[in-house]
Amino acid sequence: EVDFWIIPIIQGFVQIEELVVNYSESSDDDKSSPETPPQESSCVDDVHPTFLVALISRRSRHRAGMRYKRRGVDKNGNVANYVETEQLIHVHNHTLSFIQTRGSVPVFWSQVGYRYNPRPRLDKSENETVSCFRAHFEEQLKNYKKQVIINLVDQTGREKIIGDAYLKQVLLYNNANLTYVSFDFHEHW
Repeated sequence: EVDFWIIPIIQGFVQIEELVVNYSESSDDDKSSPETPPQESSCVDDVHPTFLVALISRRSRHRAGMRYKRRGVDKNGNVANYVETEQLIHVHNHTLSFIQTRGSVPVFWSQVGYRYNPRPRLDKSENETVSCFRAHFEEQLKNYKKQVIINLVDQTGREKIIGDAYLKQVLLYNNANLTYVSFDFHEHW
């Protein structure tokens, strides 16, 4: 009886753009020369010269919160600040999709204090984390079949404790549908 009063909404972002890809066989040097007369640009495909690109991000209602205040996983396997972003490209009557998810590292951890970048700490043991980590990735694999995990945690600094706990849980879970990649962007900054 209350469905009339309930409006489903998402917290996220949607943008759809139509793009045209121009193709010209002349080099960039030829284009910039003042002596070169302007050329009419032609499209790769005169029948369907446009691409439709959509970007949709959806933030989970589970464990949403402010950075440094909401971290890790809960007892149901929900991670803090989880976002699913889907990129759709429609061209030549075909639609391609690429989905990327992001969220907090799915172990029990937190950062206490109000100062900038407080030191992270583990809140529960490895054994207490196993079932919640498993619940998180079972849901992920049910939705997406296979996943590549890219761990962006600082591998040598103050976040090392979180990165090590994450890797340990991946190894304990030992699922062939997960590929784990550690990328320390702090090292490549």
